[in-house]
Amino acid sequence: MVLDEDTCYRAARSRDARFDGRFFTAVKTTGVYCRPICPARTPLRKNVRFFVCAAAAEEAGFRPCRRCRPDTAPGTPAWIGPSAVVSRAVRLIERGVLDEASVDDLAGRVGLGSRQLRRLFAEHLGTSPLLVARSRRAHFARLLLDATAWPMTQVAQEAGFRSLRRFNEVMLAVFHRTPSELRRRGGADGPAITLRLAYRPPYDWPALVAFLGARAIPGLEAVDAGGYRRAVENGRLEVRPDRGNALALTLTPFRRERGELLEIAGRVRRMFDLDADPLQITGALAADPLLGPSVRARPGLRIPGAWDPFETCVRAILGQQVSVRAATTFAGRLVEAFGAPSPAPADGITHLFPTPERLESAALEKIGLTRARAESIRCVARSAQVLRQRPESLEGLVDRLRTLPGVGPWTAHYLAMRAFGEVDAFPSGDLGLRKAAREPLPAALEQRSTAWRPWRAYAAIHLWSSSSVPLEPTHDRAVAS
Repeated sequence: MVLDEDTCYRAARSRDARFDGRFFTAVKTTGVYCRPICPARTPLRKNVRFFVCAAAAEEAGFRPCRRCRPDTAPGTPAWIGPSAVVSRAVRLIERGVLDEASVDDLAGRVGLGSRQLRRLFAEHLGTSPLLVARSRRAHFARLLLDATAWPMTQVAQEAGFRSLRRFNEVMLAVFHRTPSELRRRGGADGPAITLRLAYRPPYDWPALVAFLGARAIPGLEAVDAGGYRRAVENGRLEVRPDRGNALALTLTPFRRERGELLEIAGRVRRMFDLDADPLQITGALAADPLLGPSVRARPGLRIPGAWDPFETCVRAILGQQVSVRAATTFAGRLVEAFGAPSPAPADGITHLFPTPERLESAALEKIGLTRARAESIRCVARSAQVLRQRPESLEGLVDRLRTLPGVGPWTAHYLAMRAFGEVDAFPSGDLGLRKAAREPLPAALEQRSTAWRPWRAYAAIHLWSSSSVPLEPTHDRAVAS
């Protein structure tokens, strides 16, 4: 991403929250780098440098500001300048690829050599893949130091560090303070853990929660204007609006198993689309004559994500040729009949979603499914490893998803959009989209959608929201359930 330094300086002076996380301002005279919304007095123009990500500022020797806390800023924008390869690699890093694999492995997943990938990171981000991963772990550890009273060993493990020694070294290198010095006051030591997950405004919380509420599975989920709650293997999860452009994620209770909390926070960020960059998306789509009115009126629309790809795929199959309400009823029966009891039942949340192993040979016909639909779900359960693999590209993901029984082009793009957070997924065969776009043929709509890249999923959300036709597909015999 090429930063326009004059624009960055004006944004920093105005403390415009829409730029939060898009760049960081480093002050040469103090050695500190800040978010654009930092309440401190704006330094002179000659005394500042701008960086596209926190890792680049840290590599240049700057430490995070203690007032604006760059570690609490929204994540790196999903689309970074003109480089789709860098975008894909950053997203894979955010999903933990470098916690388990090497830079060579990461480069192979995006179709490059490691040397070329490092060059692209240096060109577009000003840092390396390893330092992006290091910064991600360090900033998450900083959140845990505030949110918990856990011992340092537990914090290090949850943040993805392999040893306490490495944890101490990295925290000192990034923050110029030891973990003990950063923990000025102890966090909670009870059964609940709460983390604040930041986003860039505007954010249309009512629209997103209405979408999830219409599809909430009885016994598994509960949704109202105040928040979203569901059963997870670790306990019970709740997401609700919080002050200062953030959502609060609470887990009650939380079984402390190494590294899971970082993964859970990442899944919630994708589910609620917290890393979207409304400023960039609006700039790309608002000029389009078809999308412009909706984009300008509702710039905070987000992609409603999903907790788990397997769960989402099963829900799509349950919705074949029935309404959203009927699909939700079937899903509730499935959860009650085959889901394990919730480890933290409360407020009508009683069960977990069934695992693939539980559904591989389950007698699904007894909940009212047709034999064909029940067999499709059993086949998907037997092939669930397809849904567990990390996506390398949208095209590769769609091709892989289409190998699953009952998954055609519409469902593959729908899953890519909701379950995998693919911002360029676009189910061009959808009747609602074609009616809203006044394009009777899927091929014509597909061709028109090229002008909306790389934000076609957001274009779809705006078309659906501006149309009187609900989110109901006509291809693949599936509805959005």
